[in-house]
Amino acid sequence: MKPCAFQFYTPQTLEDALEALWEFTEEGLSVKVLAGGQSLMPVLNMRLATPDVLIDLNGLENVLNFIIPDNDHVRVGALTRHYQLEASPLISRHVPIITEAERLIGHVAIRSRGTIGGSLAHADPSAELPLVASLLNASVTLRSKIETRTIPAAEFFLAYLMTSLEPTEILTEVTIPTLPGRSGQSIQEFALRHGDFAIAVAGAQVTVDENSCVANARLALGGVGPTPLDMSAGLELLIGTQPQLEDIGRLVKAICQDLEPDGDIHADSAYRKDLAETLSTRALATALQKSRNK
Repeated sequence: MKPCAFQFYTPQTLEDALEALWEFTEEGLSVKVLAGGQSLMPVLNMRLATPDVLIDLNGLENVLNFIIPDNDHVRVGALTRHYQLEASPLISRHVPIITEAERLIGHVAIRSRGTIGGSLAHADPSAELPLVASLLNASVTLRSKIETRTIPAAEFFLAYLMTSLEPTEILTEVTIPTLPGRSGQSIQEFALRHGDFAIAVAGAQVTVDENSCVANARLALGGVGPTPLDMSAGLELLIGTQPQLEDIGRLVKAICQDLEPDGDIHADSAYRKDLAETLSTRALATALQKSRNK
């Protein structure tokens, strides 16, 4: 299959891209922004999207491709490729769950072109990076010709493949909190084949005190709702304890009891819910073990 005809625009500065996006949108034209294209190109080829204009951001690598430490955060440019995140010593040291997540994304060809900005903007609730962004309460910077705004992931992901990104905005940067001391992170997923989108995925972060008691715990789930689900509110009972695997399992079962994921040809609702419980238990237990090994 082939995409419909469209104008192809290749800006060489971010300001030029924002100006073009604003003007085309104001003219009433449908515009898509191309980063890595690993999600967009199949959508175009199947004509699920038929834009009038395609704005290619790949000439902006010099301003939108970076990984920079910033106090207790890491700033990542929207055009940073998956393989760069996977190979980055800075990411591995400060946000190791991203290193783990990147190894689960597609295959080498996908990771060589796909970008963090494209993954978040596409907002597939089964994808790894939206899950990690929700788990860590990352924030995204959205720029238009007239303003710049930064919002948390919880406000960015609205529904299935839907975000709060306005038609005149480009996602330019992601800001991710770094791993606290005495903390561990883990991402666990199940897919039919390596490289496929996950049927369900769970991410966890656990911080312990000097006595190895849980001081803070976070949990997020993907593939079981229209957006990544933050399940952290149900983990208060772990605080101040040294839980065993069975304790974590019982708590996760209670947290997940109200989940009602949609079924499809790959897995029915009950199977996805069972997977969510199993993967959540594994993620929390693994993150806890890592935190105790610090």
